[in-house]
Amino acid sequence: MDGRDAATDLELLRAHVSGDRDAFAELFRRHRDRLWAVALRTLGDREEAADALQDALLSAHRAAGRFRGDSAVTTWLHRIVVNACLDRIRRRQAHPTVPLPDGNRAADGSGTPGVEPAAPAQDHDTALVVREALAALPVEQRAALVLVDLQGYPVAEVARILGVAEGTVKSRCARGRARLAVLLGHLRTAAAAVRPEPSGSVTDVPGVTQGNPRPVEGVGSGSGRYRRDANQEDT
Repeated sequence: MDGRDAATDLELLRAHVSGDRDAFAELFRRHRDRLWAVALRTLGDREEAADALQDALLSAHRAAGRFRGDSAVTTWLHRIVVNACLDRIRRRQAHPTVPLPDGNRAADGSGTPGVEPAAPAQDHDTALVVREALAALPVEQRAALVLVDLQGYPVAEVARILGVAEGTVKSRCARGRARLAVLLGHLRTAAAAVRPEPSGSVTDVPGVTQGNPRPVEGVGSGSGRYRRDANQEDT
């Protein structure tokens, strides 16, 4: 067994700083899938997510020597990825462009760190509706929902990633879910007017119910950088 397999994340990061040329690659391999999922769901575009993830990894590679150990290595990596995504979205909003269908770099998913599994047409349509609804949420609420509801991170961990209090994360999620439920209702109504659903099909969006709205698999985009005071109220 390679000694790196038994090394902790912190040991790998320290080995990288000490000159081990393969240590950082092993660290990335361990967390690649989750980092990719966060980037993809935050940006909602495969090409943008791949570029943001590459930017984040370059930043982490160069900044490893400044890691102080006041959080888990994975928290540190996630924070860098989220910030890279938000930087890219801010630039995209300042210079809007028309994305290619589905945001794919290539039809087979080449050039990206991972490939999403194929989904039935109905599920794909649902994901697009949720993605559009998430994109309409305030950035702080979108990011909290992506990390908590879509990625399943504990609230305490999300608070560390975003640099805010746990109560702020809970507030953002609650407000985001409430807004998402309203937005999904409007979007589903508009979609039904264009293409009525066949008789007997499921009309409720899974995971979004009155009283406890939670988004299903779908991707929102974010903007801005999380530098707000933890006690500042969301809008």
